[in-house]
Amino acid sequence: MPRSVNAPVSATRSTAVAPRVIAENRRARHDYFIEERLEAGLALEGWEVKSMRAGKAQLAEAYVYVRNGEAFLIGAHLSPLRTVSTHHSADPVRTRKLLLHRRELDHLIGATERRGYTIVPLELYWKDGRAKLQIGLAKGKKQHDKRAAEKERDWQRDRARLLRRG
Repeated sequence: MPRSVNAPVSATRSTAVAPRVIAENRRARHDYFIEERLEAGLALEGWEVKSMRAGKAQLAEAYVYVRNGEAFLIGAHLSPLRTVSTHHSADPVRTRKLLLHRRELDHLIGATERRGYTIVPLELYWKDGRAKLQIGLAKGKKQHDKRAAEKERDWQRDRARLLRRG
């Protein structure tokens, strides 16, 4: 039913739904300072989409590589379902192309080549029925940075515990 021009906004149903996370790369937040985040589409095959819907995706070993003006996701593991047809050989760690705008690609290329950034995959999720990958422009953490972050996390946990008691 079309909404009339004068109808209040609250009368219509909200279509904004929080993205459903498929896989998350927690290691990236531990190993890198994430300075900028971008959303990229993925060029996938049918069996990969089914596998992602079943939640059989991992980003732990994955990284993003830019070559010839195109970005690729390398090392992401999508386990094929047993129901994938027998005449198709499914490669779970194949290289997948990332779908980005030219301006975004140029920005990523400039940041990685000139400023020494790394592109890391952060999160794989559904948005409007399409698989999206959140990638981050990141700088690597040194060992002392990791220790400081761990110390800060421990202090926040202890502080919350003390506040709950007292």
